[in-house]
Amino acid sequence: MEKFKDIKSIPACIPIMNVDTDKIIPKQFLKTIKRSGLGKSLFYEMRFDEKGNPIQGFVLDSEPYKNSKILITGKNFGCGSSREHAPWALVDFGIRVIISESFADIFYNNCFKNGILPVVTDEKTIKELSEYSSRKHSIEVKLLDQLIIYGNKSYKFNLDPFKKKCLINGLDDIALSLEKIKNIENFESKMSQTKTWI
Repeated sequence: MEKFKDIKSIPACIPIMNVDTDKIIPKQFLKTIKRSGLGKSLFYEMRFDEKGNPIQGFVLDSEPYKNSKILITGKNFGCGSSREHAPWALVDFGIRVIISESFADIFYNNCFKNGILPVVTDEKTIKELSEYSSRKHSIEVKLLDQLIIYGNKSYKFNLDPFKKKCLINGLDDIALSLEKIKNIENFESKMSQTKTWI
């Protein structure tokens, strides 16, 4: 997993509540186990009509938001099924930070395992950040300091220290296991010597 660095970007805003994982990446795109290539189908039903033609005006297909690394969303983002393809699609599109008043629990935890920082903030801050989006002004997210900086204001967000460490060091579940590879190898060696029937 790529190490998380400070992000400065014009944020894109999708102010819709209860955006579920099927809306983020529809079921017909779940046949792959590859993490790449899903970005083109992100929010497919909001971006394309039934014939696959682009729907005019969708924020992530408009300048300058098509290059946004920060997404501002409505409450309860990522609800529905637990599909990990949802954060895969967001990362593949280029989204590294999602800011919302609340997230579905499984989606929230899947974000950290895939290099996305989900930030929970209050309604007032969401409104202020959305204004920066509409004015096409950049905001900055500093993970180490746990700050969102916008203009002469800043918002300090809460974050679990272990999840923060994983993002900073680019540690997904596999990388965390590999950190203990010597202990695993020592255990297997002892088991093979003391319990030869295994």
